[in-house]
Amino acid sequence: MILKPNEIKIKVDGFLDLVRQRNGHEPEFLQAVEEVAETVIPYIIQNDIYHGKNILLRMVEPERAIMFRVNWVDDDGEIQVNRGYRVQMNSAIGPYKGGLRFHPSVNMSILKFLAFEQVFKNSLTTLPMGGGKGGSDFDPKGKSDNEIMRFCHAFMSELFRHIGPNTDVPAGDIGVGGREIGFLFGMYKKLQNEFTGVLTGKGMTWGGSLIRPEATGYGTVYFAEKMLQTKGDSIKGKTVCISGSGNVAQYAAEKIIQLGGKVITLSDSSGYILDSDGINKEKLAFVMDLKNNKRGRISAYVDTYTNAQFFANKTPWEQACDVAMPCATQNELSGSAAETLLKNGCTCVSEGANMPSTKAAVAIFQKARILFAPGKASNAGGVATSGLEMTQNSLRYNWSREEVDEKLKDIMGNIHDKCIAYGKDEKTGYIDYVKGANIAGFVKVADAMLAQGVV
Repeated sequence: MILKPNEIKIKVDGFLDLVRQRNGHEPEFLQAVEEVAETVIPYIIQNDIYHGKNILLRMVEPERAIMFRVNWVDDDGEIQVNRGYRVQMNSAIGPYKGGLRFHPSVNMSILKFLAFEQVFKNSLTTLPMGGGKGGSDFDPKGKSDNEIMRFCHAFMSELFRHIGPNTDVPAGDIGVGGREIGFLFGMYKKLQNEFTGVLTGKGMTWGGSLIRPEATGYGTVYFAEKMLQTKGDSIKGKTVCISGSGNVAQYAAEKIIQLGGKVITLSDSSGYILDSDGINKEKLAFVMDLKNNKRGRISAYVDTYTNAQFFANKTPWEQACDVAMPCATQNELSGSAAETLLKNGCTCVSEGANMPSTKAAVAIFQKARILFAPGKASNAGGVATSGLEMTQNSLRYNWSREEVDEKLKDIMGNIHDKCIAYGKDEKTGYIDYVKGANIAGFVKVADAMLAQGVV
C-alpha cells in the first residue's frame, strides 16, 4: 500500500491516540511506544503481510501484568510493605526475559516501557527470548544485608509462581546485583525444589556465566566502535563522557580504557566527577571498590584524586567530549543537554541505559545526523549474555571468558548490521539506528506472531 506522508501521519496519530486512551497515566510507556510507532507503522503500511493485522496494537498490550504485595521485616522488627511487579510483555519468540529493578521510582508505567523495549532488544540479539520486566518500589540503599535478604525472599515467595526456565527468566537491573540474585535464586530453589536456570546473573559457582557482569557495558562500547568504523574511525584516542557509576558505567569505562579511549566523567544521583587527566585502570578500580563494596557516593573520588572536580546535582553532558555514553537511567539526557553536547563537539552517542535520552534529545541528535544508537540496540549485550548463560545452564557447561566475549562481540556486530539493513538511507548514506533497530526488532516478533495466529 502506498500512502502520502500526511496519510501516514494520520495513521500514526490514530494509533497513538488509542494507546493514550488506554494508558494515559503511563508517560514512560507512552514515550517508548511513540518512538517505535513513528518508524514501524510506515513500514507496516508498506508491507501487506503485516497491514490490517493490528500487530503493533497487540505488541503494546502485555500478555500478562502481575502486581503483588511484598511484606518483610526490617532490622528493628517493623513490618514493611512494598509492591512487587512482573510485566510479561511478549513470548512470541521465546520465554519472557528481562531484569528486575528495585528502586523507589518503580511503577507499572516504567516497567511496561522497559518490557516493551525488551521485546525489541531481545529480538535483535537473534536469541530465542521474549520480553518482560519486573521489580519493586523497594529501595536497597541503606539497607543491611539481612534486610535485603528478607525482602528478596519475600519477593520471590510470590514471584516464583509466575516464572520458570521455559516460562520467564528474570535477571538483574538497577538495584539488583549479584547479592540480590543470590537471595532470589536461593528462595526459588527452595520453593520449587529444583536447580534450574531460572535467573541469570548468577554467581560462577552456581550457574553463572563469565562476562555477564561486564556484558552491558562492554556491548555498549562494542556498538559504538562499530558505528565509528562506518566513518573509518574508532574509540582509540577519543574523549568519552559516561554517566552513572554502577555496573554498566564501570565496564563501559573499562572497555574504553582497553581500546585506548579516555574516560573523563562518571556520576551518580548526587552529581558527577570530572577527571580531565582521564580515569585509568587504577582510578576505575577505586570507583569499583567505592560503589560495589563500600556503597559510597561518587563525590568521594575527589578526596583521593584531588585534581578531579565534583559537580553536585548536575549531569556530565556539559563537558566537551567526542563520545557520550548515558549509562544511568531513563530520560537523564535532555534536549538542552543534547544541544550542549553537539556544541562541544560530540559526534557519537551510544546508550548504555534504557531510553536515557528524552524524545527531544533524540530528535536533536538525528537532525544533526551524528552517530546515535538507541539502548534497545547498543545495550543489548547484557540480555544477550543472559541468553548465553541460559544456554550454558541447559548444557550444564561453562564457556571460557574468551568464548563468551567473542560471542558477545559477534552478537553486537550482528545487531549493528541489522540496524544498517533497515535504517540506512541509500541516497544519503545516513544510518538511522533508531529506525533500523525498531524495524529489525519488529519483523522477527511480528513474523512469529503471524505464524502462531491470534493468541
